[in-house]
Amino acid sequence: MMPTPVILLKEGTDSSQGIPQLVSNISACQVIAEAVRTTLGPRGMDKLIVDGRGKATISNDGATILKLLDVVHPAAKTLVDIAKSQDAEDYQAIVDAEWNILYDKLEKIHHSGAKVVLSKLPIGDVATQYFADRDMFCAGRVPEEDLKRTMMACGGSIQTSVNALSADVLGRCQVFEETQIGGERYNFFTGCPKAKTCTFILRGGAEQFMEETERSLHDAIMIVRRAIKNDSVVAGGGAIEMELSKYLRDYSRTIPGKQQLLIGAYAKALEIIPRQLCDNAGFDATNILNKLRARHAQGGTWYGVDINNEDIADNFEAFVWEPAMVRINALTAASEAACLIVSVDETIKNPRSTVDAPTAAGRGRGRGRPH
Repeated sequence: MMPTPVILLKEGTDSSQGIPQLVSNISACQVIAEAVRTTLGPRGMDKLIVDGRGKATISNDGATILKLLDVVHPAAKTLVDIAKSQDAEDYQAIVDAEWNILYDKLEKIHHSGAKVVLSKLPIGDVATQYFADRDMFCAGRVPEEDLKRTMMACGGSIQTSVNALSADVLGRCQVFEETQIGGERYNFFTGCPKAKTCTFILRGGAEQFMEETERSLHDAIMIVRRAIKNDSVVAGGGAIEMELSKYLRDYSRTIPGKQQLLIGAYAKALEIIPRQLCDNAGFDATNILNKLRARHAQGGTWYGVDINNEDIADNFEAFVWEPAMVRINALTAASEAACLIVSVDETIKNPRSTVDAPTAAGRGRGRGRPH
């Protein structure tokens, strides 16, 4: 007697498993890789991404592109996923008291010797005029982050009251000036005794250009920061990938069994970086990679793609460097993502739940319910 089949999944559920599931996962991840591979390197191409609201973003930053992509496939999504009143007399007395309190505070600020007053809260017209009459500059609604950055550069401390103002709580700078740049006015503090940072003002013809410039500048600063914190560096331009590929190919020949194939495949995958750099620069990738394989076999550890001369070069000598930690993290994340994708052999996608709308009442012919 045949056993009765039992269905555990909701009707309409999409279930995929086995080899087709693995192929689907790998194909989806390859599509993600194809979307960003031409952005690699100094001559990588930009991508124009338009979201559902019609906002256009032009970028060749891989992280930005992946963030803006509307990924549906579960495996690919996993990969992409690797902010009062009183009467008039008692009232007049209160108003007079408030004016006295206000002027008392303003006098304390003036007598402290301060020439620039920055406040997180708004500054009213009376206080603004009071400061202006005494050749003092004031600005209200200053973001807390800007207040802290100014304090770190000029010294002093942020005060919550005017009752303890003294020379040691005031910041210092050699020159303060307000300058018009384009359609905006900026306050410049120069000659700050404790300044360890600087400010960049980015301007451009379109918002997309400024956003991309900011992202590129941020990437460069983070790379330098990482290099300072971890002073171990390797040569870029595909040099470290080619050296690792050579090492793994040699190592795979010492291992019997199927593991030799796995290590060989990993070694071949590492060559995608220099190959893509060549493709993006319009070079003959096969010719360049043949030269790199030969040079690395001869001990040229740091030889990589020379974008400027359409050849290969010792990129360590050419100062094309990357922090070693960046490459370690990239290889680790890529390996973990590959293992995760390959380990999934089934996807179960629940159908979108729908609520049956009540049937609209038409022109009925019934007699209604009986009383």
